[in-house]
Amino acid sequence: MVFGTDSGVYPHGENAKQFAKMVQWSMKPIDAIQAATVNAAELLEWRDKAGELSKGHFADLIAVDGDPLSDVTALEHVRFVMKGGTVVKNELR
Repeated sequence: MVFGTDSGVYPHGENAKQFAKMVQWSMKPIDAIQAATVNAAELLEWRDKAGELSKGHFADLIAVDGDPLSDVTALEHVRFVMKGGTVVKNELR
C-alpha cells in the first residue's frame, strides 16, 4: 500500500491526516509511515534516490514533536522540513 491519492480527499496541506486514517483502519503506525516513504519510492521506481536517508538519496526529511510510532497524529504537526538538503522550515529554534 502507498500513501496518497489523486482524488482530492484532503485539502492541500492536510494530507498528513491520512496517516491517522490508515492506523484507524488497522495499519500499524510504522506501516503507514513506510507507505509514504519506502513503499512510495518503490512504486515510483525511485528506490535508488528516495525513500531512505542515505548517501546519494534526496535529503528530504521532517521533524515533529513526539513519537509518531506511539501517536501517528504527530505527523500532522511538522516543525522542521529539509528538502533537497536545504532547510525550508525550522520551528525548532
